[in-house]
Amino acid sequence: MTDADDAARHAEKMKKIKAARDRMMETKTEEKGLIMVHTGKGKGKSSAGFGMIFRCIAHDMPCAVVQFIKGGMATGERDLIRGHFADKCEFVVSGEGFTWETQDKARDKEMAEAGWEKAKALILDPRIRFVLLDEINIALRYDYLDIDAVVDFLLHEKPRMTHVCLTGRNAKPELLEAADLVTEMELIKHPFRDGVKAQAGVEF
Repeated sequence: MTDADDAARHAEKMKKIKAARDRMMETKTEEKGLIMVHTGKGKGKSSAGFGMIFRCIAHDMPCAVVQFIKGGMATGERDLIRGHFADKCEFVVSGEGFTWETQDKARDKEMAEAGWEKAKALILDPRIRFVLLDEINIALRYDYLDIDAVVDFLLHEKPRMTHVCLTGRNAKPELLEAADLVTEMELIKHPFRDGVKAQAGVEF
């Protein structure tokens, strides 16, 4: 087969794929605010959520972040948003550190409940288009928040066109069932297992 024959076959194959793709896209007409869940043992759940936050900022879409559990630690995302994009993205910290650091269940529960109240207000704000609930799955896992109440709010009170992304390991089945989009980050390798500590620009 000559290079010209190969190029012609490739072009014909791509033409068929494009036609099939175009037919499929004609059926995708609905727009709605999505409930999205990033979970799993692999790295990248919060990173993906913040990636969407920065897309919103780039599109001049007002957005907000409520950070549960790990709020006690400094992060690059928080510093960048508060320092340069505070007019486009509200950033709420509702936690004082990971549960094994705080060692105070009552205080952790109190902070999670306060964060959820703030999250509901932001989701209901008609100005805001996207809300990231970072690490809320951890608060749900430890029953600091009522999963039924959270799911009921998302399904029945969230404005139709508002996107909400919930991150963290061990997302509960009730949340997975309610979500429009679920991504599970799979752990294959992690440098922590080889004694490498969390590093700026990678983990925070």
